[in-house]
Amino acid sequence: MSDEARVSTPREVELDAKIAFLRRADSYPETRPGEPVAFVQTHMSCVFLTEHHAYKLKKPVRHSFLDFTTLEARRHYCQEELRLNRRLAREVYLAVLPLTQDRYGALAVDGRGEPVDWLVKMRRLPRALMLDQALTARTVGPEDVRRFATVLARFYRHAAPLGVNAHEYRKRFEDGVIANHRVLTEPRYGLSPAEVEQATHEQRTFLDSHADLLTRRVRQRRIVEGHGDLRPEHVCLAPAPVFIDCLEFNPAFRVLDPADELAYLGMECELLGAPFVGEVALATYTAITEDAPPTPLVDFYKAYRATVRARLSVLHLDDHARREHARWVSRGQRYLGLARRYGARAIMPATDGAR
Repeated sequence: MSDEARVSTPREVELDAKIAFLRRADSYPETRPGEPVAFVQTHMSCVFLTEHHAYKLKKPVRHSFLDFTTLEARRHYCQEELRLNRRLAREVYLAVLPLTQDRYGALAVDGRGEPVDWLVKMRRLPRALMLDQALTARTVGPEDVRRFATVLARFYRHAAPLGVNAHEYRKRFEDGVIANHRVLTEPRYGLSPAEVEQATHEQRTFLDSHADLLTRRVRQRRIVEGHGDLRPEHVCLAPAPVFIDCLEFNPAFRVLDPADELAYLGMECELLGAPFVGEVALATYTAITEDAPPTPLVDFYKAYRATVRARLSVLHLDDHARREHARWVSRGQRYLGLARRYGARAIMPATDGAR
């Protein structure tokens, strides 16, 4: 066999080989010999953590809502991740870098060879300053919430309103309720069919009897391109708050009502034992934007988001070992409990000023 025949091509680099290379300290210019590189992975990506930076590699996966199977698609979504996250975390998202391979098969980060994949380079943030960690440590007060909510409110206030069809906006939720019900009632996930039915029935009732509240948000031009995945673990309580991990792979998921996004964050914080976060954040948003979303609508948004999170929780059972079963079922049950409580509140008879 000739030397030319032995030369690797970019197509021959498997994901496992990329991961093995990126877990080595000598793969990065800023690391010292022997310095550990932490490794975290999800369904969609692998993240490699040096002392000061994080490098994210997208997996070549396809789901109903995304397709990362081609090199060009992964490059595109890395660039989108950089662009979108710089709206709320400009100093964190630094660059998109190629993972290259030379003619002899050697890999390099931002090398001179042919790109075999793409990486998003980010500045690492102190873990203790992430909202989920700070809530667990009980180091968050109302003033911390007002500070980061002010940044969000100004972001929403300056976002361009999107031309959304009111019927399509409502149908998005109707379709979501059906999809959530279908998954959550599958016997293998072990949730109570009666509780799932109650939660989704409340949401269907709201959509039937309170559709005007959704229509009004569209007509008031409140729908914008938001963050898309505003959870506590994505909020950094730095002196200048930043918000990371914007949802880049599906634009439709970012088309939303700011009240929905803040309700989502508030619901997640309530699950962590801090309901005051959502209350203070929404009050801050209202004070800055002069937009006071109706309480029943906010409760519906929380109920719907909790049901989506219940669905995502139990779907982990399809990919995890049996020992993970109790963890994900328990999480799904907790989200389902919140969904039922908020759904019931959303369809309660209105009191004076409730709408």
